[in-house]
Parts: sequence; structure tokens; C-alpha cells
Amino acid sequence: MMTNALHFNKIFTRCTEDYQRFQDTDHPLENPFAVGTPENLLYHKNWIDNVQWDLEDLIRAPEIDPGKALALKRRIDQSNQGRTDLVEKIDDVLLEKYASAIPLSGARLNTESVAWALDRLSILVLKIYHMTAQTRREDAGEYHRQKCEQKLAVLQMQQQDLIRAIDELQEDILSGKRVVKVYRQMKMYNDPTLNPVLYTAKKQP
Repeated sequence: MMTNALHFNKIFTRCTEDYQRFQDTDHPLENPFAVGTPENLLYHKNWIDNVQWDLEDLIRAPEIDPGKALALKRRIDQSNQGRTDLVEKIDDVLLEKYASAIPLSGARLNTESVAWALDRLSILVLKIYHMTAQTRREDAGEYHRQKCEQKLAVLQMQQQDLIRAIDELQEDILSGKRVVKVYRQMKMYNDPTLNPVLYTAKKQP
């Protein structure tokens, strides 16, 4: 299993390019990677991020119909839950890779898991894609394009730094220098047993 962050970044980039050929939030996911592989999970996760990016744009339309806005908000909530579930599955796969690592005495604790760092990397790929598009807008002025060029340079630097940091984190885990604790998100708003609005509504006649 290849787990270097540059490899993962290429998967996110490929997925974003695939999605953007359609730019359709309802287009079916066609995952090119085998089920059960980390590549399959990462591709799926980035696809969700692409869809949610467009949903977040749509819901901000100034004259949006309230009913459509509510439907979009509920779809975004479902998307967030799906994203969280996938990140936790990726953590499960990666934890198996680290299972044999023996923490050294005085090993440092890391509260952000590798999968959640990869979540940030996936979003960065989207930001870079969309900021690049802004630098090429023919309907925008030169000042806008220049400002976006500056922002793009910062995003690309963040991407390089995050790729390096993810690899260093994995190296430290495997060598015992750092210990990662995986904390489940335990989102409550979608859970009918934890959201008081939902479980109260079920009791009403």
C-alpha cells in the first residue's frame, strides 16, 4: 500500500479533474480504484468534496427559493456526514499500517490523525483548482486576476507544506516518535437519538 502524501494528492487531483468535466452535483460517481483500497476511499472522499463545493455555491444564490435552499441545506448536511464517515474509514485503513509501530519513551502525542490531515489536502486541491480558474477569467479585470495569482501562490505553498507534514507525521508514527489518537467525530445533528429537535419530534402524536 503506497501511503506517501504526493500519491494521495495525485488521486485528489485526478478526481477533481474527473468531476469538473461534468460539473454536475448529480453525476454518478465512477470510481476507477478497486473497492477496499485507500485509493478508492480517497477518490470517493474528494468526489464528495467537489459536489459539496458546488452545493455551497448554489445555496448562496441571492434570489434562491426558500424551499430549494432548505433542500440544499439538508443535502449539505448529508454530504458532511458522508465525508466524515469516509475520513474515519481511511483512518481505520491507515491504523492497520501503523499497528506494528511501538511508541518510544517520551513519544509526542498528535491529536490530528493522518486521515484528517488528508481531508485538508483534499480541500486544498479544490481551492487550487478554483483559484486557478479565477486567474484565467476573461470577464474579470487584471487587478482581480493578479490578486488571485497571489492567493494561488499561497495555496500552492500550503499544499507543498502539508504534503511534507503528512509524510513526516507518518514517518514519526512508524518510528515511534509520535503517537496518534483517533477521535471519532460523533456528529450529533444527524442522529435522531442525539438531536433534541429530532427525538422530541418522534414523541409527538
